[in-house]
Amino acid sequence: MTDTILPNGCKENPVVENGYFKKGCNPFAQTGRSKLQKQRAELNQQIIKQMRMRAGAENLLRATSNNKVREMVLLELSYVNSNLQLLTEQLEGLNSSVEVYQNPQEMANIPLIPLGLKETKDVDFSVPFKDFILEHYSEDGSNFEDEIADLMDLRQACRTPSRSEAGIELLSSYFSHLSLLENRFFSPTRQTGIFFTWYDSFTGVPVCQQNISLEKASVLFNMAALYTQSGTRCNRQTRAGLEDAITAFQKAAGVLNHLKETFTHTPSYDMSPAMLSMLIKMLLAQSQECLFERTALPGIRNEFLSLLKMAQEATKVGDTYDHLHQSMIQAPIKDNVPFFWSTMAQVKTNHYRALGHYFVATALLDHELSHRDDEDEQEKALSQLYDAMPEGYSPLDILKKKEERQRIGKAHLRKATLNHEEALRIHGLCRHLRKLDVLRDILQASHKRSLGKLAENETEDEFIDYLEAPDIISKTDHKAELEMPVSTKVKVKDFFHKLGPLSVFSAKQRWTAPRTIRVRPEDLDLGFTLKGDAPVQVQSLDPLCPAALDGLKEGDYIVAVGDADCKWMGLSEVMRLLKDAEEEGVDIRVVSMMDGSLPLPTKSATYCGLPKTYSMICLDFDENDTKGTKSRKVSKKLSFLNWGLKNKHKSASTLSLPTADYSGTLPWNKQCATFPHSANDSALY
Repeated sequence: MTDTILPNGCKENPVVENGYFKKGCNPFAQTGRSKLQKQRAELNQQIIKQMRMRAGAENLLRATSNNKVREMVLLELSYVNSNLQLLTEQLEGLNSSVEVYQNPQEMANIPLIPLGLKETKDVDFSVPFKDFILEHYSEDGSNFEDEIADLMDLRQACRTPSRSEAGIELLSSYFSHLSLLENRFFSPTRQTGIFFTWYDSFTGVPVCQQNISLEKASVLFNMAALYTQSGTRCNRQTRAGLEDAITAFQKAAGVLNHLKETFTHTPSYDMSPAMLSMLIKMLLAQSQECLFERTALPGIRNEFLSLLKMAQEATKVGDTYDHLHQSMIQAPIKDNVPFFWSTMAQVKTNHYRALGHYFVATALLDHELSHRDDEDEQEKALSQLYDAMPEGYSPLDILKKKEERQRIGKAHLRKATLNHEEALRIHGLCRHLRKLDVLRDILQASHKRSLGKLAENETEDEFIDYLEAPDIISKTDHKAELEMPVSTKVKVKDFFHKLGPLSVFSAKQRWTAPRTIRVRPEDLDLGFTLKGDAPVQVQSLDPLCPAALDGLKEGDYIVAVGDADCKWMGLSEVMRLLKDAEEEGVDIRVVSMMDGSLPLPTKSATYCGLPKTYSMICLDFDENDTKGTKSRKVSKKLSFLNWGLKNKHKSASTLSLPTADYSGTLPWNKQCATFPHSANDSALY
C-alpha cells in the first residue's frame, strides 16, 4: 500500500474540517512508514513521562535528608533510568527499520538508510495571532479566523506528508509561509506566547521554544528526511529509478547543508552541526553507491580496462563509507547514532573494497597482453591503480609476465575473500542487520564467488610466498555532490495579505493606532502630496490645510479612503478615490510610524524617461487672509486634477515596492542534551 492511497469518501483537495485533507498529505494511509511514525510518537510521549518522573525524583533527592526517603528515591531513579534505556533502544530500533522504506519489488540491491520524520506537538495560533493583530496592527483579529484556520490545517498536514513530490511541495509551502509569519508576528522585542515543541529523532528528547527558527529548522529536517525516504523507495533495478535515487539523496544532503549553515545554534541534538555533518556524509555515500550501481547496471564488460575502472569505482564507494564510519564513531555522535547505521557503514566499506579487489584480480587473471591490445593504455591504467607497485615491479613487467600477473591477481582474490568474511562477521553482530536477508544473500554470494575464483587459480605445487595485495586508489568519473533543491523556497500567497505589504506592515515596525482624517478640497486642492506605492505616504503637507488641522502629518501612510482599504493600492488608485471626493470631503484613515522604527526606503519609478508626479497641493491666496496666513512662504502648485509631468528635480512621486524578507533568523541560545544523567541536567527543556 502506498502513501497516496485515499480512504473511501476522501478527495485530493483541501480542507480537513470537511473530511478531506490537503494534497500531499494522507493521515489515514495505513503504510509501514506511517505505523513507524505512530510508534515514534508514542515512544516520544513515554520518554517525556519518564523524564518528568526522573526530574521530580532528583528534585526530591536534593530536598530530603531522610535516609529512608533517599533510599526509596534512589530505587525509583534506577527504575526510571532503566525504562529510559529501554525506550531509547526501542527508538533506535525504529531508526533501524529500513526494510519498510525500500522498494517492494527490489530484491537484488543492498538496502539504503532513510531518515525518520521529526515528530511535533499541535500548535494553536488562534489566540496569540488575534491578540497580536489587535494590539500591533489595530485590526479585529476575528476577521482573520479563516486565515488562521488555513495555517493550522497546513501545519497539521505537514505532520503526515506523502512520500512523493506532492509531500515535498507541501513542506516547502509551509516553510515559505513560516518566513512570512516570522516577519508578520514574531517581533524581536516581544514574545508571542506560542511554543513550538519538536522531538529529537534519535533520542526522543523534546525541545520547546518560542523561537520560530526551531519550527523552520525542523521543517527543513523533515524535508530532507522525506527526500531520503523517496530515494530509498526508488527501483534501483532501472536506470530511471537510480537517477531518481541519486537526485533524492543529493537534494536531501543539500537541504541538510543549508540547515547547518543557516541555523547554527539549533537546540535539538539531531540538528547540531556535528550530527548534520555526519548525516550529509551518509547521504552522499548512499548517492555515490547509487552512482556505482548506475555504472554497473548495463553489465560490467570482461575487459582489462573496464575491470580496472570498475575496481576504482567500487573502491571509491568503500572509502566513502569508511569516512562515514569514522565520523560515526567520534564522540559525541557515537552515543546517539544507531548501532545499525555504524555497522551497516562497516559492512559496505568491506563489501565494496572486496569488489574492487575482485575486479582487479579478474583483470589480471583472465586477460593477457596481446599484440591487439593497446600496451601504453593498459600500462597507464595499471600505473594509476596503485600508489606503489607491488615489490617494485613496473606496470609493464606485470603486464608481460604471466607468473607475476597470477601472483598479484591471487593476492587480490585473497584480500577480497577476507573483506567479505569481515563483512559477514560484522553483519552477524547486529540483530537488526541480521533481519535483512537480502544483505546477507548478497554478501554470501560475493564471498562464494571470490572463493570459487581463488580455487580455480590455486595449484597444489605452489610454494611461492603469499603476496599482500596493495591498496587500490579510489577514483570515480561521477562524484556525488550537494544539490540544493529549488523547492525550499516556493512562492506562496500570504495568508495575512489583508494586513498590508509586508515591507511596511511587519512585526518589526511600530505603528500608532489608525486615525480618521476628514479631507475636504478647497478649490480642488487638498493641501498635500503623496508618494510611494502600496501603501501611499503623505510627503508634503500644507500646515494650514483642513487635513493638517484635523491631525494629518507628513510621513503618514493612508490605509483607507472612505470604505475602501488602500493598503495595497498604488498612487494612481488612491488619487482616483480622492478625486471622486465631493465638496463635503471624504474620511481617510492613516497610521504613523512610531519612533525607533526605520523609515521605509523608497524607490523611484519612471515613465518614458521622466518621473511622473501627482500634485495634490494648489494653494489659492485670498486677499482677506490673516497676517499669519500672508506671512507663509508657499509655492503655487498645480491642482491635483491637472495630472502631468514635472521637472525631474522637482519630482515628489516615488514608489515603495513591497518585498518579503526571508533572510531574518534569530540566534538560538538554548542547547538540548540527549538524556541528562546528572542532577543538574534533569530539566525537561
